[in-house]
Amino acid sequence: MEVHDGAELCFPQLLNTSCRKPLTSWTEAVFLRILLSSLSVLTVALNLLVIVSISHFRQLHKPTNLLLLSLSVSDFFFGLVYMPGEILRKTSCWFLGDRMCSLYKYIITLIMSASVGNTVLISIDRHVAICDPLRYSNRVTVGKVKLCNFLCWFCSIFYRSLLIKNFILQKHNYMSCYGECVLLIDHIAGIVDIVLTFMIPVTVIVVLYLRVFVVAVSQARAITAVTLQHSVTVTSRKSELKAARTLGVLIIVFMICFCPSYSIALVGPSLLNSSYGVIVPCIFSFNSCLNPLIYALFYPWFRRAVKIIVTLQILQPGSREANVL
Repeated sequence: MEVHDGAELCFPQLLNTSCRKPLTSWTEAVFLRILLSSLSVLTVALNLLVIVSISHFRQLHKPTNLLLLSLSVSDFFFGLVYMPGEILRKTSCWFLGDRMCSLYKYIITLIMSASVGNTVLISIDRHVAICDPLRYSNRVTVGKVKLCNFLCWFCSIFYRSLLIKNFILQKHNYMSCYGECVLLIDHIAGIVDIVLTFMIPVTVIVVLYLRVFVVAVSQARAITAVTLQHSVTVTSRKSELKAARTLGVLIIVFMICFCPSYSIALVGPSLLNSSYGVIVPCIFSFNSCLNPLIYALFYPWFRRAVKIIVTLQILQPGSREANVL
């Protein structure tokens, strides 16, 4: 290996095995640190509000909200782990060692898999609610949703454990020097990962929501023609349609922010070292921060719950039974 100037190396004492320091300019490094740090704090705080709201208030213990809770947990850890890790990877040398690098890769890929799984479950929930409303309460229960959430996280943990084991066994193929943490897997495993965590889930989400959209449009037209005597049913259907639109916005935002990260894997890992590879973490991180803002924009219950939390009324006895709907 070529010997570099010691001032440019992560570990000057290891002249032949040390990586170079990142080549990003001082301006780019400062910008990325400020942006990702701000996103990290905002993402953790907002998703923590969602987690506390749904967990604390009994009125919010409904199937759809439990799916949102699981998604918020993954977003919370994404802001807590991924963004600080990317600041370290993109703007300085990786001083935490190979084991912490492997753990970091395991956690962020686990979170990504769980986020995709949660989004698929949300699509299925809205599909059943809109396309089969009469049997929704029987088919989608709190117990079943809890089981689905558990299976989603369990499958993500198991699947990512296999991938990280594959990386550790072939670590010598990826680690060219000390001071970097490379997020790469071998070609075959990468193709399998793209198919399982990108192509299939996105296809399922698109197909389900296209059907939901078609059914929702027809139901909206039917609602406008219904008589006043069915006002209770109309109110219920309007609520379901509004929830479908809200979660549709959430899924569209998810896909817009999600697709660029996988385009790197599709086009080639060399993009990771380009300016595009610096922009992608910001785009992907933005999704985890946007989700709670979508809830705040479309869900009155979330705004009421946040008001109770930030004013510390949540500490009062019986606050779990507060009316937030």
